[in-house]
Amino acid sequence: MSFWEYLGNRHQQLFADALQHASAVLQCMVVATLLGVLIGVVTYRSEWAGNFATLTTSGILTIPSLAMIGLLIPIVGLGVAPTVIALTLYGLLPIVRNSIVGLRGVDPSLVDAAKGIGMSRLTRLVKVELPLAWPPILTGIRVATQMLMGIAAIAAYASGPGLGNVIFRGLASLGSANALNQVLAGTVGIIILALLFDAAYVLIGRLTISRGIRV
Repeated sequence: MSFWEYLGNRHQQLFADALQHASAVLQCMVVATLLGVLIGVVTYRSEWAGNFATLTTSGILTIPSLAMIGLLIPIVGLGVAPTVIALTLYGLLPIVRNSIVGLRGVDPSLVDAAKGIGMSRLTRLVKVELPLAWPPILTGIRVATQMLMGIAAIAAYASGPGLGNVIFRGLASLGSANALNQVLAGTVGIIILALLFDAAYVLIGRLTISRGIRV
C-alpha cells in the first residue's frame, strides 16, 4: 500500500489523532504561558531571582522527555495527566526567559512617566510594561510551541493522546506492510500542525503588536 493510499484509508483516524495532538499542545501552552509570564513578572526586578527562575526551568528542559513521563507515571498514572504535566514544564523555559528579558527591556523613562501620572504598580505593569514586553514574550511562546509539538509525540509512551500513537505503532511493527506509512503519517502530521500553529502566532502578532513596536 502506497503512502497516499494509506492516508486515504486512515484519514479519519489520523485527523482525530491530529486534533487530539493539537488540543493537548494548545492547552498545555495556555497553562505554560500563564505560569511563565507570572514567574517572569515576579522575578524580573531581581537579578538573583531572574537567574534562579531561568536556571530552574533550564534544568527541567534537560530531563529527557521519556524519563520525565516515566517518572510521572507512578505518581499520576497513565493517560492525559503525565502528558499535560510534562508538556507544561517543558514549555516554561522560553516563556520565562523571554518574559524576564522583555520586561527588563522596557524603557525606564516610560515607566517613570506612567508613575508620574499616578498609575499604580499593577496598572503600570498591565498597561505599560507587559504590552511593551509582549513581542519577546510571543516569540518565547512560539518557540515553546514548536518544541512541544515534537515532545508531545512521546506522550504515546504513557498512553497519551496525539499523533505519537501512530508513530509508536509504526515503530512497534517495523517490517510490516504499513509500518513506514504510519511513522511517516505521524511525522508529517506533526510538522503540518507546527506550521499551522506558527502561522497563527504570526497573525496574533500582527493583531496585537502595534506597528511602532514592531519597527
